[in-house]
Amino acid sequence: MERPGPSEVTGSDASGPDPQLAVTMGFTGFGKKARTFDLEAMFEQTRRTAVERSRKTLEAREKEEEMNREKELRRQNEDIEPTSSGSNVVRDCSKSSSRDTSSSESEESSGSSDDELIGPPLPLKMMKEPGNHIEEDIVGPLPPPLYEDAEDDDDDDDGDSEEEENPVQKIPDSHEITLKHGTKTVSALGLDPSGARLVTGGYDYDVKFWDFAGMDASFKAFRSLQPCECHQIKSLQYSNTGDMILVVSGSSQAKVIDRDGFEVMECIKGDQYIVDMANTKGHTAMLHTGSWHPKIKGEFMTCSNDATVRTWEVENPRKQRSVFKPRTAQGKKVIPTTCTYSRDGNLIAAACQNGSIQIWDRNLTVHPKFHYKQAHDPGTDTSCVTFSYDGNVLASRGGDDTLKLWDIRQFNKPLFSASGLPTMFPMTDCCFSPDDKLVVTGTSVQRGCGSGKLVFFERRTFQRVYEIDITDASVVRCLWHPKLNQIMVGTGNGLAKVYYDPNKSQRGAKLCVVKTQRKAKQAETLTQDYIITPHALPMFREPRQRSTRKQLEKDRLDPLKSHKPEPPVAGPGRGGRVGTHGGTLSSYIVKNIALDKTDDSNPREAILRHAKAAEDNPYWVSPAYSKTQPKTMFAQVESDDEETKNEPEWKKRKI
Repeated sequence: MERPGPSEVTGSDASGPDPQLAVTMGFTGFGKKARTFDLEAMFEQTRRTAVERSRKTLEAREKEEEMNREKELRRQNEDIEPTSSGSNVVRDCSKSSSRDTSSSESEESSGSSDDELIGPPLPLKMMKEPGNHIEEDIVGPLPPPLYEDAEDDDDDDDGDSEEEENPVQKIPDSHEITLKHGTKTVSALGLDPSGARLVTGGYDYDVKFWDFAGMDASFKAFRSLQPCECHQIKSLQYSNTGDMILVVSGSSQAKVIDRDGFEVMECIKGDQYIVDMANTKGHTAMLHTGSWHPKIKGEFMTCSNDATVRTWEVENPRKQRSVFKPRTAQGKKVIPTTCTYSRDGNLIAAACQNGSIQIWDRNLTVHPKFHYKQAHDPGTDTSCVTFSYDGNVLASRGGDDTLKLWDIRQFNKPLFSASGLPTMFPMTDCCFSPDDKLVVTGTSVQRGCGSGKLVFFERRTFQRVYEIDITDASVVRCLWHPKLNQIMVGTGNGLAKVYYDPNKSQRGAKLCVVKTQRKAKQAETLTQDYIITPHALPMFREPRQRSTRKQLEKDRLDPLKSHKPEPPVAGPGRGGRVGTHGGTLSSYIVKNIALDKTDDSNPREAILRHAKAAEDNPYWVSPAYSKTQPKTMFAQVESDDEETKNEPEWKKRKI
């Protein structure tokens, strides 16, 4: 390809881009000038367009309102025309309908308003107020005074607000159902976020699952299990997604199970011989309680008798995520009895046995962010701490029979304190109502000394506004679900009660109450009662005689029964068996072990057989006693023949 000369290039620029050059470069837009945009002009054009559209819209709206007013005026004139005394009044009214903005005409029209107005007179308040000028185009009865209605509405709203401000009316306690967990204390309650399933745990080691949608009026649990074997259940809580349950028992290892009760993970146990608890991988002593993180899925927290609060992750059960170590003012260990997350999950609060409440930042484990030393009496177990829904107030249920409210923004003294609330359980609950206006807790009683109560306090004034008598046992756990607006209570006699209101509550217990109890099927009742006759079952029948041929054939196939006995070993032993005789010493000893070497001879004769040799050749005993031993003298024994010789004659004759 020949390179174009200067004149050709100039000519191509004047006439436009060269098509051959465009083909060579690979795109057709080569050589064209780029477009330039003026942003300020574009913005100005857009602004003008918007202003024009707004003006047109306003004009159309004003025109439509003008037409509506004319139609309304025409309709009112038609209604007034039959009742008027003459056509002059209507003519004067139609003339006065023309709008005049001059002040003189408005004064004249206001001066003659008593003659021209048709309809009832003005109300007194409107007549007195100078701002309410009467327009000349008004024909017919005047509209009602809006401000009076507004005042009435305000009064009604004030009444409604007073009703709404009374939080006692929102307590759902008109109806109740009772779920029979067992005979021992219900020490744990958990309700999933949707409110479909309730889980209860108790001192009898059992965890029971209740499904409101699948349960009928018999109120029976659909599953019961013992996830921690012989340890009491202390805390149960659903995760924020509702697919896992945190189980805290009296052991040192917390467990996580799924919705159906199958184990998901178990925390590792720490080394109890390590002094610094931060260097162990898990708890080394009994647990007290646990809590899920409200925002992060799979993170939870536990506190234990080893004086630590530990956070965990479900994906890593072999080691905790972080360790918080509560300390006294002197720096000594102190055992946390309960712990919880704040509503946003950024703070961790724990109450300790020395009566203090300590709050940490979740990401800073060294020093607590807030520390109040004498929150409750030292030596008592604070059973519960919980945050309000707005996250600014902390409620603590102490073992000193008190309930206190704290403002974490000014954590130097309690806002309110209520006493006279006896508690005898280390897990007595307290909670806030869904609207944050009430604080609820339970009371404990001795057996046969009254009834346990659910006590309601108003958060703003902390007045004791309401009580519910639950049962003749202590109230241990309480839970107010925000979605269902139902209150769940766990008692000391093995009952779990659900309080609800058909008008104020949603789903939950309302689903199972309306279902009738299922009747047992006829087939099931028939199969339960049997009459067993003697020798009817195979296990009671006598075995009948069978032929020996089949039995011999089976024995022949049996490798043990058909094994040939081992023949006696001839010669030296082999295969681990000892031979009958052999040339080794061991075989000789083994062979002679079983020989019978009993001697049936007279022992006296066997000894005296060696007496003459011992006398002739003394070697052992006699030389030692030769000088001191007297001479041995044996008695002479006569033979039978000599005795007969010495007998008298008369005896011989007799014999």
